[in-house]
Amino acid sequence: MENASIDMILFLIVSGFIASFIDSVVGGGGLISLPALLLVGLPPTMALGTNKVASVMGSCTSTISFLRSGKIDIHLIKFLFPLSFIGSAFGVIIVQQIPSQFLKPLVVVMLLIVTIYTFMRKEWGDISTYQGMTKKTAYLSGFVALAIGFYDGFFGPGTGSFFIFAFLMIGFDFVVAAGNSKALNFASNIAAVIMFIYFGSVNYYYAIPMGISMILGAIAGSHLAIKKGAAYVRPLFLFMSVVLISKQLWDVLH
Repeated sequence: MENASIDMILFLIVSGFIASFIDSVVGGGGLISLPALLLVGLPPTMALGTNKVASVMGSCTSTISFLRSGKIDIHLIKFLFPLSFIGSAFGVIIVQQIPSQFLKPLVVVMLLIVTIYTFMRKEWGDISTYQGMTKKTAYLSGFVALAIGFYDGFFGPGTGSFFIFAFLMIGFDFVVAAGNSKALNFASNIAAVIMFIYFGSVNYYYAIPMGISMILGAIAGSHLAIKKGAAYVRPLFLFMSVVLISKQLWDVLH
């Protein structure tokens, strides 16, 4: 891009690293990376597509990090991964026909419930109580993966929080819930990336350097989460949930 400068690229590299560091654990990195892309002058649709291409590089990296550390339940995720992908693909298709803005008030309420419930249960997610897959868990998890995947393709904010909350509900500790969440978020992101590339809504001049910095941010963030455990993930989860609520509430009121 002829109007791009080294300063803009460096700004996106730093923004991408910080966004991915946070996103690799609890999601919400788009609150940093997307405004950064808008600030350098990309139109909204191009910024969304560029952000997805860069962030999918980060989510892939953090998924691999959690996987290598044994912090992803492979038996469950191999069943849920394609459902999250399919749900997101349908979400991207539907949002082309129906505006997603009406979801904002509902998302504020849902994030508020998730945050308050997690805050009230002080020791929730410290120790795993997951007993393995049952028929009921399989059907419920499949529906949730499809539904949240659809939501990510249709609207998106808070996807990581909703995935983590769902895994906590079925008994996983915070770190494995975060790992499982990143794997499914990676699946839903792939579907969105394919659609944005198809529609030509990606600026690769910005997406590639930002994506590389997101890979580094994801390595740092996921490794710290694995090392520090629930004592680190829980407060970060609550903090980002409050930030997401504030952002969505601001959008609704303005």
